[in-house]
Parts: sequence; structure tokens; C-alpha cells
Amino acid sequence: MNRLAILGAGSWGTALAIVLAPKFEAVRLWARDPALAARIEQTHENSRYLPGFQIPDNVLCSSVPADVLQRAGIVLSAVPSDHTRALFERLHPHVSGAMSFVSATKGLENRTLMRMSEVIADSLRPQFMPRVAVLSGPTFAKEVAAGEPAAVVIASEDAALAAAVQSAFSSPTFRLYTSGDVVGVEIAAALKNVIAIGAGICKGLGLGSNSVAALVTRGLAELTRLAVALGGKPRTLAGLAGLGDLVLTATGDLSRNRFVGVQLGAGKPLPEILAAMTQVAEGVSTCLAARDLARRAGIEMPIVEKMHEILYKKKPAATAIRELMERPLTSE
Repeated sequence: MNRLAILGAGSWGTALAIVLAPKFEAVRLWARDPALAARIEQTHENSRYLPGFQIPDNVLCSSVPADVLQRAGIVLSAVPSDHTRALFERLHPHVSGAMSFVSATKGLENRTLMRMSEVIADSLRPQFMPRVAVLSGPTFAKEVAAGEPAAVVIASEDAALAAAVQSAFSSPTFRLYTSGDVVGVEIAAALKNVIAIGAGICKGLGLGSNSVAALVTRGLAELTRLAVALGGKPRTLAGLAGLGDLVLTATGDLSRNRFVGVQLGAGKPLPEILAAMTQVAEGVSTCLAARDLARRAGIEMPIVEKMHEILYKKKPAATAIRELMERPLTSE
């Protein structure tokens, strides 16, 4: 467990490398782009995704999976949800059942509607049954990299694995709480990004704090209903992985998903917004899977439905917000 492999050299993967480096003898960071990997290795800074932060000397970066995974005890995945399956299918020659796997990606797979831990397990199952945990909670990469205190959840159905990762990752600035509710943690992690887009839309439309508070609160009710229907626990949604992460993503200025919503509310078309971004706003693609998952489970999620109409049917944001307010009256 003294060697850590991190898959994904975006801002989150890089921040995790920085905060976890003191806990490991060696950390290997995988970057898809060989040019980026070479630049990080030479300068010990990720100038593309997390500029201004020095990467510790015991973190080595490579675009070669075999080099990154060699002798790794823990494999931590921080790649976008759309690329997770393809990457893990490539890794078959380089991974084994002796490794522990941790997903730090917040999203759903659109084709299968699987959570990321399910995608990892499904990708590796032809070779072996992996031990998988999920890392989630209210975190912005820049603040974690800066050493600001943060608290997150490590969830696994394998209590011993969750405890081992908790011990391996926890530090004076990075506190981990264990959970056995993988479903609740992952559903909260994925869907809070969709609600955060809605909160950003309120801001972009010039609406005030009342509107944002109402949308976030009712959004929490929606994702709680879905998580519980799928087997999650209500208390998980009231904790760090649920309410904590939702509030951060829906209100924080560093939130990519909130940024997309602000731009949509201001009238910019989605393709233009995404083209100008260097990093992925997971809520855009997750919205598709979230709507389909809710419909399959028979769960009413009006905010998610309206976000889908805005993102994929070009419904004006102001119209969608008005339609939410004019829905039939009901009890809370």
C-alpha cells in the first residue's frame, strides 16, 4: 500500500497527487497526453490544469500505463466518467486482484447508467473481481492542493478496504470518514453537478439568494429520492457526500458546473460554453443518465427534467424556471 497510482492528470488528479504524496513512498500520475506528462515530469507543475502549485518530488508523471501501475498498491481513478470504461479495459495487462481501486470520479455512464465503481468492476471482472472504494465530498482541487482543510468520504461495501484507504489517505489537511453506502455516495456525487448547473442558471438570470436556496433544497430532495430508491441511505445525503458537496458545487465560484449554468442563464449557447472550457463539467453529460435513471426507477425529478430540456432541447432558461414554479402545488 506504499505505492499509489493516480489515473488522470486533470486538476483533481493533480491535487490528489499533491495532498497524498507525503503519505506514500512513491506516487505515479498518469496523463493521457504524452506532452503534458513530459512537461509535468520536467517542471513538477501542471501548468495546463492546476498552474501555480508545486508537485512533490516523489510524484512521477507518465503517459505509459505500465510505468504508472508498476508495483502500485492502490489505483486511484480521477478520469472523466466518459473515459473510465475505455481506460480500465486498456489496463488489463497491468493490473491485478492484489491492487485496491478507488474511484474519485463524479458521474454516471450514459449508455449503461452505471455508477463509476460499477464501471470499474464491470471493466475488470473478466480478469478478476476488484476491490473498489469511492472517494467523494465537498472539495475544490485548488483548495485541496493549497493545503486547506477538507473532509471527504471513502465508501465501500468492503469495510476493511474503506478503513485501509482511510488510514492511507488521511492527513492533517485531508480528513476521511468511512461509509458503507456506495450507492448513496455515488448518486449524490453525480447528481449534485446537475443541480449545480441549475443554481448557476439562477445566478445567470440575475435571480437572488432565495431562488438559489429553493433550487438547492428541492434538488437535494430529488437526489435523495433517487438514491433511496436505488438502495442508498437518507443519512448519506445529509452528510459530506450529499448536502456538503451539493452546497459547495452549487454556490462556490470555483465550480465548473455552476459556471456552465451561469453562462446558460446569461444566454450563451451550450456548445460555445463548453468549447471555451479546458476541463470537463460532468453535470452536462450526467444529466442525460440522471434523467434516464430516474425514469427507470419511477422517480419524479422535475429539476433534472428541466435541466435536460435546457441543455439538450434548447429550452430558454427563464422559461424552464417559470415552469418549475408553476407545477401543481403539493406538500413538502
